[in-house]
Amino acid sequence: MIEPHAPAPPGCPPPRSAPGDPTGPARLPVRPGTGRFLVLAGVFVCAACGLVYELELVALASYLMGDSVTQASVVLSVMVFAMGIGSLGAKRLRPLAAAGFGAVEATLALVGGCSAMALYAVFAWTGDWGGMWANGPRCLLVAFSLATGLLIGAEVPLLMELIQRIRRQDAGGAVADLSAADYVGALVGGLAFPFLLLPFLGQLTGALLTGAVNAVVGGALVLGLFRRDLTRRARWLLLLGNALVLTILATAAVLVDDFERAARQAVYGGDVRVALRTGVKEVVLVGGTDGRPLDMYFDGRLRVSGRDELRYHEALVHPAMSGPHARVLILGGGDGLAAREVLRYPGVDRVDVVELDAEVVRLARTDPALSALNRHAFGDRRVHVTTEDAFGWLRGATPAPYDVVVSDLPDPGITASTKLYSQEFYGLARRVLAPGGRLVVHAGPVTAGPRTYWTVEATVRAAGLRTAPYGMGGRHTASAAGPDRAPADRSRAPRDWGFVLAARTDPRLALDPDGPRPSILTQESLAAGERAARGTRIAGLPASTLVHPRY
Repeated sequence: MIEPHAPAPPGCPPPRSAPGDPTGPARLPVRPGTGRFLVLAGVFVCAACGLVYELELVALASYLMGDSVTQASVVLSVMVFAMGIGSLGAKRLRPLAAAGFGAVEATLALVGGCSAMALYAVFAWTGDWGGMWANGPRCLLVAFSLATGLLIGAEVPLLMELIQRIRRQDAGGAVADLSAADYVGALVGGLAFPFLLLPFLGQLTGALLTGAVNAVVGGALVLGLFRRDLTRRARWLLLLGNALVLTILATAAVLVDDFERAARQAVYGGDVRVALRTGVKEVVLVGGTDGRPLDMYFDGRLRVSGRDELRYHEALVHPAMSGPHARVLILGGGDGLAAREVLRYPGVDRVDVVELDAEVVRLARTDPALSALNRHAFGDRRVHVTTEDAFGWLRGATPAPYDVVVSDLPDPGITASTKLYSQEFYGLARRVLAPGGRLVVHAGPVTAGPRTYWTVEATVRAAGLRTAPYGMGGRHTASAAGPDRAPADRSRAPRDWGFVLAARTDPRLALDPDGPRPSILTQESLAAGERAARGTRIAGLPASTLVHPRY
């Protein structure tokens, strides 16, 4: 900690220091007040860059590895710990504060700016190696969090030393000034990341630009304001180091599009037709032409596979359609495949689809392969699409009796989906059910995740509904569909889907004898799926709620 010094009397000029003396008052090329302002402006910018690095690691880790709560906890806790270690380590650099700060900022710009590309590269090219490499991306995430935290933590003690050399003041006042600039900078960086960098530049380019800004500001502050504190050799080394960092970042920025295409092909294969980032997620379509099956990925998780989607959607829809089905509500299902199965039934008067992502609906309408797979379901006059969050829509919906409610939502283990598998959500769904109406829920895999599956079932029952659990096997396991992008143990990848049929009275798990004949699902396979699911039952699980999620 900086030792407090008594302030000089008003109007007394600061004492002279010998040339090159790094401990006395700094000999600045500007007035002390201007110099102090420039240091605080540097603190502001460096704090903004530091927070962008943190958010970038959290966002990319959540996208690459899933389960955003876990990844955010790991990144933030490791970084905060490392910041404390970095602050202690910086005490040794205080006699050379200017040179130390310049070196720290150049290193931080390189590490933080390149972290996103390095993580993406390791995930893309080694993520499916298995064995000792299975956790490679997670280990690299911890390493980058540790390195970034160490460097960020080293900034404040060095900046404290520099600002005290401009004009001595009590330690409390100096800490207050630095903290104010630091916190305001963190606010700007925290807002710039989601509203400017991510939507307009993307994760990779945004990190590279942040690193460049960090290098320029750090280098300019030291070489412009404190250059007399440095030896000639130190000035040249710092100048060349920053030039090298900026060259690396600029080269990476020029090549980032080619890098992203190559990495995407390494992850999804060479048959990527559509890759776009909506306001909600990244959507990738693979195949679907020349007889190749169509695969749709949401944030890297396989959401629709042409190899087995018929098994999933028949098992999801047909048991719930046994009974009155004039009015049907589909929550999720923006790909149009659940609506396709619903529209096969005579007597369907209206189908309401509530999908959060308008871009997915647009693809379902316009992409030749996807629209052919859903048989142009969204072109049917009976189908009405609302682009809104399913939870919010149910809260604001006027109670309208639906005969069937189909919950076709992502895996409950994905953090963003947790509220859509809560007791409150199923209570809202129960409110829109007509007398005798049925609710069917996709509840994640039965065999690979029995605890999650039976938590969903317990949550549905806690909302006042009776349940009939069942499953469907035959799932394509080439890619993850649940909370993890790539399971470390491929043998434990999900091989089935789990569903819960629910109603106010005991639901009857059967196919409509007067309805269309499913291509794969039969009464026998449905009964076998019910027996298999019940064989995994975990009794006594508590319900998941908004304030106490259990997944």
